[in-house]
Amino acid sequence: PTATGGGSDPIARALGAKYSAAWGQQVVVDNRPGAGMTIGIDLVAKASPDGHTMVLVNPSHAINATLMKKLPYDAVRDLTPVTVIATQALVVVVTASLPVKNVRELIALAKSKPREISYASSGPGSASHLASEMLSGMAGIEMNHVPYKGTGPAIPDLISGRVQLYVNPLLAMIGSIEGGRLRVIAVTSAKRVNSLPDIPTVAESGVPGYEATSWYMLLVPAKTPAAVVKKINAETVRFLKDKDMVEMLARAGTEPVGNSPAAAAEFLKVEIARWGKAVKQAGVRVD
Repeated sequence: PTATGGGSDPIARALGAKYSAAWGQQVVVDNRPGAGMTIGIDLVAKASPDGHTMVLVNPSHAINATLMKKLPYDAVRDLTPVTVIATQALVVVVTASLPVKNVRELIALAKSKPREISYASSGPGSASHLASEMLSGMAGIEMNHVPYKGTGPAIPDLISGRVQLYVNPLLAMIGSIEGGRLRVIAVTSAKRVNSLPDIPTVAESGVPGYEATSWYMLLVPAKTPAAVVKKINAETVRFLKDKDMVEMLARAGTEPVGNSPAAAAEFLKVEIARWGKAVKQAGVRVD
């Protein structure tokens, strides 16, 4: 339910190739972005519960349960979690032309030029939006919000300097970062990321107590037979232990999880409550 080029893409395509090889059936990755992922998720929620239609979601799925007044589906009742694929930190990334090399310098610049720095998000109420609003609130700065339909459409504007900042999962940003077109100034996790040992956390860069993390979860339509859910879970957990998957995820500062359907369902309930609190604190609402 996200745009091509987002953080979900490499995971979805890698898993899709593995499912195809293991099951002898072609698995197609179908990007259906828009409306904060609800277009694609709704398609899966209403699909036949036969295991042939799956959806890979991120925290926006949990956020929407509070953010959106009228969802076309119930985030808990209409979808069955298969497993949490992985968790990861977000990165605070700036366009190369912005004269800041760390969060302290960003805060100083933003205070000297209120609302002149624009930040991208993957849509109103997305994890990138709320993480940015959390940063603004805790740092006492004002920035201008520019929402996009996903990571893919946002990156060209960030590289060109039309927007100056983006708080987003590392997995989605790594290509542009390694190419030198964007600069990482912090990670949003409580601890530094192994793949970026020299990049400090936001919390140690002048905003104590700041923390925001992302994740990826696989779901299927509700009423999918337990045996089918169990099979998809077992295969997915096995694939997450493959060397190529481990290396791809580690490179992007992403920790594989691969838990049970029951544990994934409990995780989702906790995340709905956690992000719901952030939505209410930010005063964001989408009708």
